[in-house]
Amino acid sequence: MNKPIQISEAESQVMEVLWSGSPRTAEDVVAALSDQQAWQVATIKTLLNRLLKKGAVLAEKDGRRFLYSPLLTRDQWLVTESGSMVQRLFGGRIAPLVAHFGQHGKLSADDLEDLKRLVKELSDGK
Repeated sequence: MNKPIQISEAESQVMEVLWSGSPRTAEDVVAALSDQQAWQVATIKTLLNRLLKKGAVLAEKDGRRFLYSPLLTRDQWLVTESGSMVQRLFGGRIAPLVAHFGQHGKLSADDLEDLKRLVKELSDGK
């Protein structure tokens, strides 16, 4: 079984850009993040190189530049991140997570209806 790829918060921001459309150059990533971050091209290249070493992205040579594409899917990352968070904060149990959000007013009426529907679907074996 492959070990999940762990990525930092900064790396996840770069991945979000790649997940939204690829392949992209480092300069494309800088431009896409310019409204959110004041990162220099060198910072983006460092993050891309880290992601490359981790196996989260693929780099293909295109003339004098590289085009980056994600190898790690957003769904794979979400499974790893959400599982890690639930394990770390709630002992791996989902019910305390939902109770926490409910107790702190973070669940809307629509959220509650969605949860009821989901629990019924799961209980019915759908």
